[in-house]
Amino acid sequence: MAEAEGGSGEGLAAAGPKPRGTRTGFTTGANATACVVAALGRLLDGVERTRVRITLPEGQTPEFAVAWTRVEADGSVTSATVKDGGDDPDVTHGAEIRATVRLNGRPGELRFLKGEGVGTVTKPGLGLEVGGPAINPVPRRMMSEHALAILAAAGLGHEGADITVSVRDGEAIARKTLNSRLGILGGISILGRSGIVHPYSTAAYVASIEQGIEVALHQGCDTVVLTTGGLTEQYAMRLLPDLPEAAFVQMGDYVGKALDHCVRLGVRRVVLVGQMGKVAKLAQGEVHTHARKSAVDLAALAALALQAGAGEEEAARIAAGTTARYAWELGQGRPWLGAFLDALCARAARVAKDHVRALGGDTAIESWLLHFDRAERIGWAAL
Repeated sequence: MAEAEGGSGEGLAAAGPKPRGTRTGFTTGANATACVVAALGRLLDGVERTRVRITLPEGQTPEFAVAWTRVEADGSVTSATVKDGGDDPDVTHGAEIRATVRLNGRPGELRFLKGEGVGTVTKPGLGLEVGGPAINPVPRRMMSEHALAILAAAGLGHEGADITVSVRDGEAIARKTLNSRLGILGGISILGRSGIVHPYSTAAYVASIEQGIEVALHQGCDTVVLTTGGLTEQYAMRLLPDLPEAAFVQMGDYVGKALDHCVRLGVRRVVLVGQMGKVAKLAQGEVHTHARKSAVDLAALAALALQAGAGEEEAARIAAGTTARYAWELGQGRPWLGAFLDALCARAARVAKDHVRALGGDTAIESWLLHFDRAERIGWAAL
């Protein structure tokens, strides 16, 4: 998963000059993974790396500059990188991300600890243990895979490691985010499902969506599958294996812009594919679903759950929650969950269909809600 000495090739963000507004960056999770590779390498062989290469969830292998590495008093090693957000920098652009690694003698066990500047999870609904560090599942998996591969390559399969992630000035950075509203206190979250930050706010990205739809039509596709990102696209491809690759277009947060172009080109059928947060935002009428542009209406989710058969207490808990995902987590094993998820998709499909009709189009719309961790459709509606 990682090169022992750090690669000599250029990374994604350094692949030559690109037009302004199109340069990608890397997530806090990707940076933390690079820090783990650098720190664990120094711990095992004493070599201080200035650059390391990692493998992202979708197969890219970017190279990261290591800002510094130091050996701590207890024998652990800390390495740091500086986050580059590309042309869509958020408040974590330029943040110094760090990982401290020490061996723990537990075969194959990676433990993630909260360092300074990383938030603590205080409420359910994030897919993380309450009381634990706000390090999301994909970054945990990335760090684990790289660390275990390095240990195995060094003949240390009998070892595990403790990984402490920290962010310089992370608590101050977190005040500029919605973390406290989500119950993440004391610092930022370590995020990223693909490892890459795309410049979603730029006209160039919208142009790339439109180009993707045009390519699909030119290749004879009468169905276009619009996904919210790389992971949902991967899952959708597995669920729709008979469609050609050109039929799948990543729309990011730009549902409305993508639908506009589908109507202009006369696309017969559109399948909108997303997970809980994005589908919930579309269901409440938001055709631009970026977290900075819209928030989930939890009261509306609670009312929908009530209509699907949830109890008053369950609905109240959803309304008082922090995320759309919490409604899904709360509904696990409940008889009303399926009806609730399908109803959510029905509302999202209605919003999209109304948008299409307002433009004079009659494109058939399907709304698919996917599982967080696997290629499984858990909600569906068609209009």
